Amino acid sequence: MFHLELRQFPHLARSFNLTREELDRRFLGPWAEGHAVQLDDHRFTPGRARLTIYEGPRLGPEEIGLGRGWANVTRTGQDVSAQLLVQAQQPAPPAELEQLKHELLERVAASPLSAAAVIEELAGRHPGWRASERLALAERAIWELLHEQRLRLSVDGAAVAREQWQPVLLAWETWTEARVWLVP
Repeated sequence: MFHLELRQFPHLARSFNLTREELDRRFLGPWAEGHAVQLDDHRFTPGRARLTIYEGPRLGPEEIGLGRGWANVTRTGQDVSAQLLVQAQQPAPPAELEQLKHELLERVAASPLSAAAVIEELAGRHPGWRASERLALAERAIWELLHEQRLRLSVDGAAVAREQWQPVLLAWETWTEARVWLVP
């Protein structure tokens, strides 16, 4: 689940227990396009407001009430604001993203695949693309497959816990060394 906070002095608004689709449709999509978003009768404008997104477990009403919600979010969740905003601002062509996800699942079903090998394959397939574009596509495909629970990560043979996905995927070594593996 995703939990969101918007701050624009003097206003503060929060939304809890959002699905990825809800988050994208109501907040990330419009925000990335430079449009104001509405929450709790307030309009928050990119450039003037601050958007914070945490990923964590679903919170029950007793965990949100009496002003305890955001404290529970920050204690049990992980701040994924930067990564989700980058993804929203640099969307991959949907057909290319879906094709890569499909291919990754097929290849990983046959044998584990290193994240570095994904970058090498994209370099051969799209030699005219910037390195950052290839990296963004690979990262987004793997990130989405992880969240869809269709793929797992392994580093040096050890499974990577959900709260470590972001640090692992943001590490340059993940994409340059054959230490991080995609497994079914």
